[in-house]
Amino acid sequence: MRIALFQPDIPQNTGTILRLCACLDVEAHIIEPAGFPISDRHFRRAGMDYLDQVTIIRHDCWSNFEQWRAATGCRLVLLTTKGLTPYLEYRYSASDVLLLGRESVGVPDDVAAAADARLVIPVQPGLRSLNVAMAAAMVLGEALRQTTPGSEVS
Repeated sequence: MRIALFQPDIPQNTGTILRLCACLDVEAHIIEPAGFPISDRHFRRAGMDYLDQVTIIRHDCWSNFEQWRAATGCRLVLLTTKGLTPYLEYRYSASDVLLLGRESVGVPDDVAAAADARLVIPVQPGLRSLNVAMAAAMVLGEALRQTTPGSEVS
């Protein structure tokens, strides 16, 4: 299981997601350009000393990420407010890449079209979405529950 962040633009959220990846031993991919430098104090503070414990792979553009993904054969699972499949109804694979878009605008149409699945976290009518780090934790938790040997999936 892997998490990929498409051009993240809020350093605190990126740091929090990388901390999540470190704690759950999940590889993290950052698809550039990010909206902040890696030296940003908010990014470092949110990630704390966990940033040294996470495997971070940086891709300098979307096409390079897609080349890496094609070579590894991973499915791309986009988390989006425009998704039709609720994340709890999806069957995850251990080699999936969970993709999260920019906090401000999500992902462009061509990126969404490249996804093998587009999942949504249902929220109350009239509300837009959860914080991206919260969404990452919820979906990653379910994906790991389904793919961890010995876990029971109903």
